[in-house]
Amino acid sequence: MTTTEAPDRYTALPDDQTLASAVVALEEHGFSVEVVDDLDAARSAVLARIPNGSSVMTNTSVTLQETGIADAINDGGPYESARTKMMGLDFATQLQEMKAIGGQPDYALGSVHAVTQDGTLVIASASGSQLASYAWGAANVIFVVGAQKLVPNLEAAHDRIYKHSLPLEDARAIAVYGQNSYVGKVLEIHQELPGRIHIVLIRQSIGF
Repeated sequence: MTTTEAPDRYTALPDDQTLASAVVALEEHGFSVEVVDDLDAARSAVLARIPNGSSVMTNTSVTLQETGIADAINDGGPYESARTKMMGLDFATQLQEMKAIGGQPDYALGSVHAVTQDGTLVIASASGSQLASYAWGAANVIFVVGAQKLVPNLEAAHDRIYKHSLPLEDARAIAVYGQNSYVGKVLEIHQELPGRIHIVLIRQSIGF
């Protein structure tokens, strides 16, 4: 896989005061937040929140892969894997059914590309396939986020997407799919009704 060198400003971890301030801002915007120290703790925190038998969609995410969360959901765990069910359908003839399965699970799991200091989540996507569940469709959403994604404001969030996340995702897409990636749609979540979106912040640099 081709790797792309990233400037330190996109991968540096925030200090404790900056992180704590961001957590307060996120909670004021209706998100629940927990901060964990490592990938194993992140996986445990996520799985502890999901009741057995729930339908769970693991959206494409390096963070979900590296934490082992995607495998825990999709490889025979005590959950109904929406991704496994969706992938069993025919894209050419059952696309709308696939959208319903992936877009309206009990739990949608994924990550974000940036978290602003004042509590906004920013997610970019090529097709937008995961954004509907995050914005509205899923009953519950859990984002697993490396603390290096904390940025000062929305301008910095978009800067991070185009100058850091996109080159890395482009390299991944070429390696995995044989085609380039692009930013087709960007979702900003500024506010949420309490109880729907939970954020697990990891004190490590992980994901794009």
